[in-house]
Amino acid sequence: MNSNSNLARKIMVIDDHALILDGTLDLLNQHYPEANIRTAGTAREGREEIQIFQPTLAIIDLSLPETQGQTATVEVGLNLLKTLMNNHPCLNLMVQSSYVKALVRLKYQIDAHQGGFTIADKSLSEKEMLTRLNWAMEGVTHTKDLKNGVEVKPEWLEVLRLAFEEGLQDKAIAKQINVSERMVRHYWTKLQDALGIYPEDDKNLRVLTLKRAREEGLID
Repeated sequence: MNSNSNLARKIMVIDDHALILDGTLDLLNQHYPEANIRTAGTAREGREEIQIFQPTLAIIDLSLPETQGQTATVEVGLNLLKTLMNNHPCLNLMVQSSYVKALVRLKYQIDAHQGGFTIADKSLSEKEMLTRLNWAMEGVTHTKDLKNGVEVKPEWLEVLRLAFEEGLQDKAIAKQINVSERMVRHYWTKLQDALGIYPEDDKNLRVLTLKRAREEGLID
């Protein structure tokens, strides 16, 4: 693939894995030698650099630490991505990660994003990786990898997160998100329907919901 300096002028790479980062930089330098490239290893550094650098394209891993020395989590990467889409609605983005299924949690924001948005699992070939990188720089959206995912609403995801990550019961969840306890139960029913989980004798619905939600990338 030939480099295009107009498209590849400014590229930001956010990844805390040194080997992956080095490999990505080698790939970019080989195919886009005229590009101005900056890197960041944490979510905070990535936000700050993008604000200053104003790149054409940001390549982002999902498993990131918030700051240096902290543990890398997918939740941090998702929050970074959400912030970037809110603050830079026309920024071209490529998510390069081993946890791309987790992007189903941001499907509504991704669909509304005005810049290019492509997804590249780290297991992809170099050729396919470059294709998706180029598409993102050209403003193309390619999220086909998510199309088979479960359609869920943000409020259902919040109930899921509060229950399984914060350990809250329905009454506490209702108070946290300012709805009735009956509405929380309604959200559970809708979520379980989306996941294909229905009442069965001797089956714990919450345990099944947790298992299926993890399989679909809805929670870590």
